[in-house]
Amino acid sequence: MFGDNLERIVAAIEKNYEADEIFFTKPGRRFPSRTAIKGLITELRRVLFPGYFGPEMLTPSTSPSYFIGQTLIDIESVLRQQLILALTYTSDERDDLIGSGNHLCGGCTSDTICQQTADICTKFFDALPEIQRTLLTDVQALYDGDPAAGSKEEVIFTYPGLYAIYVYRIAHVLYELGVPIIPRVMTEIAHSSTGIDIGAGATIGDYFFIDHGTGVVIGETTVIGEHVKLYQGVTLGALSTRGGQRLAGVKRHPTIEDDVTIYSNASVLGGETVIGKGSVIAGSTFVTFSVPPNSRVSVKSQEISVRQPGERD
Repeated sequence: MFGDNLERIVAAIEKNYEADEIFFTKPGRRFPSRTAIKGLITELRRVLFPGYFGPEMLTPSTSPSYFIGQTLIDIESVLRQQLILALTYTSDERDDLIGSGNHLCGGCTSDTICQQTADICTKFFDALPEIQRTLLTDVQALYDGDPAAGSKEEVIFTYPGLYAIYVYRIAHVLYELGVPIIPRVMTEIAHSSTGIDIGAGATIGDYFFIDHGTGVVIGETTVIGEHVKLYQGVTLGALSTRGGQRLAGVKRHPTIEDDVTIYSNASVLGGETVIGKGSVIAGSTFVTFSVPPNSRVSVKSQEISVRQPGERD
């Protein structure tokens, strides 16, 4: 009976709580909040695409500067707190910081983390105008590349590919600034809602196009140039991850040069694989080697057979 075994089960699970990964019983150890990070994504999108995802109605008679300024102040406050949590959790001094009970400005546990947080916030917000400029090129690429798009406004408001790209571009800046945990949480939020998985460490140029999007995977060390188009099910991945943590920081995903199109369900794998400028990769191909510019890569041996009722093989 369950009741007879409960005490033994509880004791066994409690014993497992001694593992480093289980920090429930260790005072002061907290992850950043997924809810707060999702809120940051939502509020930043309101600033970068006003009028689409919030109640704001900006008119010629009302300056947008107040809306932008006040919203960014609110965002900075939340981001600062989440940065403190992430930096404290991953700090080499973490255990000493937690045990000290010292809390400085805004919940900081050390002068070092306070300074890191301030520097990251400054650089991140300085990058927002450029992020917005780049996203507008992505909107243009999606509109130009999809005959089903009724308008660029429709692309902004409805396309999951653009949402995934937007979250990636925000997360990538934080990744480049050395922020732990938060960029991964951001891209996983986009992944869960769109089916598109873009590693925050990937480098992606302007005018990026993801059509349909479901099942697209772009690995952390992928490099993508400008005017690149990907269709559903495309994987830009590693040849093998058997090396595990020994591969951390090693380029294991491909380089896709400018003006490349990769059609649905194609896989391009390997850190040394380069797809040359202007190339086209056909659907359902498996590419583990570099190809020169303006190549056409396809599967040659596949044949389609159509048999009518009553016909024999």
